[in-house]
Amino acid sequence: MQPAAVNVTATMPATPARRSPLFWLAIAAGVVALCVLPFLVKNYRVFQFNLVLVYAIAILGLNILTGFNGQISLGHGAFYAVGAYAAAILMERAGVPYWATLPLAGALCFVFGFLMGFPALRLGGHYLAVATLALALAVPQLLKYKLLEGWTGGVQGLVLNKPEPPFTFRFLGQPFNADRWLYFFTLAVTVLMFWLAWNLLHGRVGRALVAIRDHPIAASAMGINLPMFKSLTFGVSAAFTGVAGALGASVIAFVSPDSFTITLSIFLLVGMVVGGLASISGAFFGALFIQFVPNIADEVSKSAPAAIYGVLLIVLMILMPTGVMGLVRSLWLRWRPPRAAASSNATLKET
Repeated sequence: MQPAAVNVTATMPATPARRSPLFWLAIAAGVVALCVLPFLVKNYRVFQFNLVLVYAIAILGLNILTGFNGQISLGHGAFYAVGAYAAAILMERAGVPYWATLPLAGALCFVFGFLMGFPALRLGGHYLAVATLALALAVPQLLKYKLLEGWTGGVQGLVLNKPEPPFTFRFLGQPFNADRWLYFFTLAVTVLMFWLAWNLLHGRVGRALVAIRDHPIAASAMGINLPMFKSLTFGVSAAFTGVAGALGASVIAFVSPDSFTITLSIFLLVGMVVGGLASISGAFFGALFIQFVPNIADEVSKSAPAAIYGVLLIVLMILMPTGVMGLVRSLWLRWRPPRAAASSNATLKET
């Protein structure tokens, strides 16, 4: 029996609408605000914003795997650790420039994730989650292994030097120092990684990943190679997280096995859920949550910050069960202008 013909035009992306001048004005204002932001705050806040950008890349990598492809992972802290240690070893032992460690760490984590994807083909759901949890538990212990101490520094880790800016100046009374230079460097890498993710997920590959997540049997019947796509998705997700780990090593200027415990993997998962599953821009909201909410909880209660953190997380999930971007989408569908509503309805009819 021949399979039903597939309507090719239904799978083609809709023609993008012309952006209004107000949209581009908002984009320009946002760029200016991001450029001025590090000069409006002290060094410690700049350091925190750097970590927000780093976590946003890591959460995006996890969301590619879990949100768009449906493979649950509790072990992305391991890929983050591999990327961080790869960058630290290359900088400390081989004298590689910090910027050159990013593609190398990403490539190493891609191979690691791709190989991890093969045994994951026989697992799914909570079974895959448990398997990746074992990975997150094993990697920090392997970093302490005696035969690797000469490279990893053992339990004491490796201390790095923060990259110095190529030039210096003062703006708004604040010097252009190492933290502010890292902010702009990390921001540029973040924009690049999100641009790559946007192009990947809004094309044929992205539609294939969603099809595998929602209807794997139908996707296989349509000719999608499930084993290859799942393994490649694991590799790409690990590569994004590895790049984040390499950036984190430069931002913090220190790596140690105890910095990459299972708590990091859980925080990344929490950030993904808070930002919104299958949402690219939601990674920023998730990163803001995991970076600043623990500090807020500690300020509210010095004796039980974890309890305050848990209460805030529960309240957030009750108010926004689909995450921040899910709430944004709901509000947009309710309050969007008539012209936007008509355009959205036309797009739905085309697809």
